[in-house]
Amino acid sequence: MTPEPTGIATWSTPEWMAGAVSWMDTELAAAGLRRTGPVTQPHLRAWSTVLTAPTGQGPVWLKAPGPRAVFEVPLYELLGRVVPDRVLTPIAVDLDRGWLLLPDGGPTLHAAGAGDAELAEMLPRYGQLQRDLAGEVDALLAIGLTDMRASAMPARFEEALEVARRLTADEEDRAAVEAVAALRPEFTEWCHRLAASPVPSSLDHNDLHTANIFADGTRFYDWGDAVVAHSFASMLVALNFAADVPRLRDAYLEPFTDLAPRAELVAEVELACRVSKAARALVWERALAADPTGFERAPLLTLLAVGDPSWLTLGA
Repeated sequence: MTPEPTGIATWSTPEWMAGAVSWMDTELAAAGLRRTGPVTQPHLRAWSTVLTAPTGQGPVWLKAPGPRAVFEVPLYELLGRVVPDRVLTPIAVDLDRGWLLLPDGGPTLHAAGAGDAELAEMLPRYGQLQRDLAGEVDALLAIGLTDMRASAMPARFEEALEVARRLTADEEDRAAVEAVAALRPEFTEWCHRLAASPVPSSLDHNDLHTANIFADGTRFYDWGDAVVAHSFASMLVALNFAADVPRLRDAYLEPFTDLAPRAELVAEVELACRVSKAARALVWERALAADPTGFERAPLLTLLAVGDPSWLTLGA
């Protein structure tokens, strides 16, 4: 799979738009659908662009991920095979171009004003999705998801440090990065403890918040930040949207309670979130590789959060 050139400079050209609209119309016709209005481009960022258009059966959405997130296209095919009730079924995919055409999923939990009650129902469903996908780790890695499993994270920590050092602006920044670097022994020990866990590695959405979950609370989307990691790493973002963190953490853990005593699982959530900050710093770097405008310091700030007393601090 070698996608065509991507990025804002490409996606904003009339030539690219014309090709994308032509493909959309062709695939809609093959699916028995017809576009009933103009195509618009509501999302144009360094890491992806999204087009949308009305049809007789509701809006459709064409997503073109950036070159380092193009795994999202075959990922939808894998998810549709293993957990079809947890994702949208694509109308069409183009692996060569790295394009994905999706139906509308309705409002998101965010748009519906969801709170802890809705999240408490959703999080165990997401945890079960991870249990269901635990046997697909090799397939996930093969389609291009980055390996952020606990065994890989000491090396990823070093990569994140190098990224952060390139982004330092002054002596204060440099001192802060070296303070995090000094946590290397503790970080490595956290990784060893997670690697020995009975909790499996699986798919980590890496940006699991209410705007990426449909209001029915059962389906998830926008997988462009996904990695393979300790399952509990997903809680770093998700629990930042909780008013009652213990309640939602415990709800999420329900599908895992057969694996270890609850107290051990709770401790692992905190460890996995601490370690996943380094992974998230690298995901930021991946997303911003083509154009970091507006988010230049995000990888740096995210890595610095490793040293924060709170295991839930995101940094950026």
